[in-house]
Amino acid sequence: MFPCNFAWGAGTAAYQIEGVHYYNKVINDLMACNVSPMVTLYHFDLPQALQDKGGWKSPAIATLFDSYAQFCFQTFGDRVKLWITINEPYVCAKLGHEDGIHAPGLKETGTTAYLVGHNMLRAHAMAWHSYNSFYRSKQRGAVSLALNSDWVEPLDPSSTEDDAATKRFLAFTLGWFAWPIFVTGDYPEIMRSAVDVQNKRLGYNGVSRLPSFCKDEPAILGTADFFALNYYTSRKVKPRGGCEQMLCMKSDQDAEGVLDPSWPVCGVSWLAVVPHGLRNLLKYIKKTFNNPAVYITENGFSQMGPVQIEDVQRCKFYQDTILEVAKAIGDDGVNVCGYFAWSLLDNFEWADGFSVRFGLFHVDFSQSERTRTIYQSGREYAKIILKHRSQSNPDDPVTRKTSITVPQVPLF
Repeated sequence: MFPCNFAWGAGTAAYQIEGVHYYNKVINDLMACNVSPMVTLYHFDLPQALQDKGGWKSPAIATLFDSYAQFCFQTFGDRVKLWITINEPYVCAKLGHEDGIHAPGLKETGTTAYLVGHNMLRAHAMAWHSYNSFYRSKQRGAVSLALNSDWVEPLDPSSTEDDAATKRFLAFTLGWFAWPIFVTGDYPEIMRSAVDVQNKRLGYNGVSRLPSFCKDEPAILGTADFFALNYYTSRKVKPRGGCEQMLCMKSDQDAEGVLDPSWPVCGVSWLAVVPHGLRNLLKYIKKTFNNPAVYITENGFSQMGPVQIEDVQRCKFYQDTILEVAKAIGDDGVNVCGYFAWSLLDNFEWADGFSVRFGLFHVDFSQSERTRTIYQSGREYAKIILKHRSQSNPDDPVTRKTSITVPQVPLF
């Protein structure tokens, strides 16, 4: 399996023959090598023309996204059987519109992130329903969206305050998007209640900051054929204890994630290496979301500073992590259908640029040739997937497994 991220421009201007030709070539070349693509339609790359019209803040973007998705289903769906509509809506909504760290770099605290997340869910649901109504019977594929989440636990297991903060932390991250799709069709009640408490505390009487889904639009509940999970790290959680005098998501959530000092950190400061956290999160997903089929669509180990081609620590990370996934499957009964390493190549890591390297192949960005050199972890990972590859099941689009699994790489 090979997740590729389509540039939205290939759909909004699809009729850009060059863009369609490029993606056709990528897909056909992969299939010629017996590799099945899992395609991501949106991975933080909103065209500027749409951003200028309001971007994800605009309700109209959901219909535009649906049109783009339908174009891709129609053009590539004869070969693509696994689709991700939107990658990490939490990151786009909060980091892009509340914190201003990711594109589009807005710091409109307390309101905009909720609106953006809402429109992303609407866009996803419209696209899923379009596939279900017009393409599924012939193409026999499956559609979901990729949700990122840490595994979290109370900092003090005996503290009721830490336990409550942990529940809020999950509600405002994974639950924000998973609850409407897999559980109730609406946001978690913990989330709504927390927002209402802050509204009352700060005297806010305006339009509800956490929107409601309209009954005359396509239903949100049930619009995922599998659970796509991006996992990198874990946190211990306690209440923030702050009393900001302005509306913001931090005060709504009132939960702070901290690192356990026993966890090693790789590369970027936020990425503590906690392989067992993935197993715990998989068990939580099985229990909370009715035992869905799960694809781990991102998981990786970063490197900064001097390049280490013999990356022994990353090798151990993949060995330990895949072992934890095997335990989740064999001992816990989690229905894991696939695992993707982030990523095949060192690439542009958003706000960190080229300074952070996740690849199984090193890319020398200082050279015009962009020379590739395989890391030791790439060689070891190749041995793992060669030994443990699964055979295809063409009758089930969700549990269909390819004869070889290769890591995820974004296409720009």
